[in-house]
Amino acid sequence: MGWLVRFILFSLLITLAVRAVMRLVGGIVEGATGGGPRAAAPPATKMVKDPVCGTYVVPSKALTASRDNQTAWFCSPECRQAWQRR
Repeated sequence: MGWLVRFILFSLLITLAVRAVMRLVGGIVEGATGGGPRAAAPPATKMVKDPVCGTYVVPSKALTASRDNQTAWFCSPECRQAWQRR
């Protein structure tokens, strides 16, 4: 019975060692060739500059105001109010 337990443990150890080596070799090959699955990069988003404080903001999430057919984007209500008072 003792030999059976040793055989199972030895088989498990060999299996884990082989898997570790295979993953290591696969990672090295993937890194060297630049291949393999990669997560798609998010699309680039053009950012706009807040004219009051200079912070860059994403247009779709920024506050806006218009004056003389000119649209401006703002990071906060305070910046928008300061621009509107000018």
